[in-house]
Amino acid sequence: MRWWKVLGAAAFVGVAATGVAIARAERQRRAYTPDQVRDRLRDRVAQVSDAADQAPDQDVPPEAGQGRAGSALSRLARRVRALAARLRRRSPAPTGR
Repeated sequence: MRWWKVLGAAAFVGVAATGVAIARAERQRRAYTPDQVRDRLRDRVAQVSDAADQAPDQDVPPEAGQGRAGSALSRLARRVRALAARLRRRSPAPTGR
C-alpha cells in the first residue's frame, strides 16, 4: 500500500472523529429537559394563537394565494387555529412532580 493512501485514510478518520466530537458537544449544549420542551412548545402555541386571534378571519388574498402554495398555507393556518383552540380549552398540566 502506498504511503499516500495511508495518509488519506488517516485524514478521513481524523475528520470523521472531529465531526463526531462536535456533534456530541452540540447535542449536549442543546439538551433540554422534558419540562423545558413543553414550556417552549406552549410558548410557541401561545404566540401563534395570539397572532391568529389578532388577525381577522378572512381568506388569503388572491395575489398571495395563487395555486397549490396558497391553498396549502390556508390549510396550515386552519390547522394552527384549530390546534390553538383545542389547547386553550384544555386545562393546564400540573407543573410539580
